[in-house]
Amino acid sequence: MRRFTALLLTGTTIWALTSSPALAAPPTPPSASTSTTYLNSLTVKAEGSTTGYSRDKFPHWHTVSGTCDTRDEVLKRDGTGVTVDSACEPTAGRWYSSYDATWVTDDSAIDIDHIVPLAEAWKSGASGWTTAKREEFANNLSIAQLIAVTASSNRSKGDSDPSEWKPTNTSVHCIYARNWIWVKHTYSLSLQAAEKTALQSMLATC
Repeated sequence: MRRFTALLLTGTTIWALTSSPALAAPPTPPSASTSTTYLNSLTVKAEGSTTGYSRDKFPHWHTVSGTCDTRDEVLKRDGTGVTVDSACEPTAGRWYSSYDATWVTDDSAIDIDHIVPLAEAWKSGASGWTTAKREEFANNLSIAQLIAVTASSNRSKGDSDPSEWKPTNTSVHCIYARNWIWVKHTYSLSLQAAEKTALQSMLATC
């Protein structure tokens, strides 16, 4: 797709809009109360080092079905009116980036964000995993670990945790925190004190 259009939405925006056409989104995370329980069960400790870290140690994107890899599947799932060619590349569609409340009609302007970044996972326990487990983490579609967002918002986030970066669209802070906690709980990843405090503040908006 060569044409790019980005429209800022006005008013209150939620993770998946309820107006027609309905938007797809990552799997729904546990409730705020369950997320609080999960958050309190996580180990709080000083963050580990990035020594030895490489994105190559989290193989992605792997083939999901036919010619479609994980990135393709997220683009199809999170978009509206998405059509693809024989290589599973989008030929049409539009995507709503919840991080910055922006519509995009060019998939090349979309990144697939790991809600818990790969480097953050590495510092929180993934450095001790097998490559196979890191590959599963990097491609997991069964929990809210992957989401289509604007490239600019994804790159602004980088490898930051919620104590360092939050979506500029404050209306999604609740579900962003719930997603983050869900991922860390699923993989028994640790968190640092400032990260926990930030997540608690975000859950308070639910």
